[in-house]
Amino acid sequence: MTDGIDAAEDRLFRRSRTLNVKGRLLSLEHPLVMGILNATPDSFYDGGKHDSVGSAMRQMQRMIEEGADIIDVGGASSRPGAEAPSEQEEIDRVTPVIQAAIETWPDVIISIDTYRSSVAQAALEAGASIVNDISGGMLDEQMLSTVGQAKAPYICMHMPGTPKDMQENTDYPDGVVHRVFKYFSERIAACLEAGIHDIILDPGFGFGKTMDQNYRLLRELGHFRPLQRPILMGVSRKSMIHRTLGTSASEALNGTTALNMLGLERGAYILRVHDVKEAKECITLHQRMKSAP
Repeated sequence: MTDGIDAAEDRLFRRSRTLNVKGRLLSLEHPLVMGILNATPDSFYDGGKHDSVGSAMRQMQRMIEEGADIIDVGGASSRPGAEAPSEQEEIDRVTPVIQAAIETWPDVIISIDTYRSSVAQAALEAGASIVNDISGGMLDEQMLSTVGQAKAPYICMHMPGTPKDMQENTDYPDGVVHRVFKYFSERIAACLEAGIHDIILDPGFGFGKTMDQNYRLLRELGHFRPLQRPILMGVSRKSMIHRTLGTSASEALNGTTALNMLGLERGAYILRVHDVKEAKECITLHQRMKSAP
């Protein structure tokens, strides 16, 4: 019954099945795993672990060997209350890592996690091919045109305000799902106008959301299917997991896997994670369940 519903929805909404990555088509016939590589000293879970090119390359090799489809490189923490580095400092953190990765693995697909157009441009020139913007272009008016000119896929996330003040903006009178849907509708139109055609939507779990709002978004993830864009789910080791369980980010792998499976059931097509092997296993089991006669 579930497969029939999925097939009917696919015919109705014609969900995007490929991403054009520098002229190469990346298939979305099956969900993908995006491995997180934070080249920062202050990220909430792995800050400081990969802030040199050598350590970043070792982590990237591990994620590639475990089956990561995309590596997401970031040079600025987006945890609640985070202070932003200068643009040049952010560029200096990410471009050497991207250049070294492309030299070592020419076919690796790298996304740049930034809301600054100058950083996105530098990363694309260094070899990145996807832009992952937590602000959906709202914090830098040049971002959408930069991505459009590069013909790069664009991950558009919902976040009210900035990382520093986003948790002060959690009031959604019409409900969080309605507000995020409206936001995506508006940002898709802006992206298309800027020449961006490969658009991925990220509801922004933990970004300007209360605990209840995070779980409401997850429960109703399927409501975003009519937007006809792939959904990225990023809950890896976040506080919505470890605070609920009364543990810590370092103990949140099992909870991450549980929520990722629920997200796949509700239509997530990219899992953004710290732990690639476990996410790939989650997808394999989900696909096996869907294919069972």
